[in-house]
Amino acid sequence: MTKKRGGKFLTLFADLSVLEDGRPLKLFIMSTLRNKVQLIGNVGQDPTITDLDKGKRVARFTMATNEHYKNSEGERVTNTEWHTIIAWGKLADIIEGFVTKGKEVAIEGKLTSRSYEDKEGTKKYVTEVVASEILLLGGGDKNSTE
Repeated sequence: MTKKRGGKFLTLFADLSVLEDGRPLKLFIMSTLRNKVQLIGNVGQDPTITDLDKGKRVARFTMATNEHYKNSEGERVTNTEWHTIIAWGKLADIIEGFVTKGKEVAIEGKLTSRSYEDKEGTKKYVTEVVASEILLLGGGDKNSTE
């Protein structure tokens, strides 16, 4: 990321002595990046939409992201991570209408953690991504004519 300052273009973190609103540029940029998650992957199942009290809606689905690398023998290895995505309100409406299993999406949001007790009384811990934005990238569209 670059920023124009006094006729010069600065590369992010290039000059920490440059001030932005009285703060060093690095601190200004970092304060806007707290608890921000960006993922690109494929939807694991059709989203579940739940209607709550007072007209609130929530969408929940899983998303797979893949990392590819070569191991010490030179073989290509794929590591898949699964993420639970939560979306509220209008974003839940968009997800209900356009997101299906297999579709490639980009998500931006924040990480949240919570705990609960299951039916046996065992405490469970969950980490989820609460989405603030979604970008539909393609694939998995069952209504496609291709």
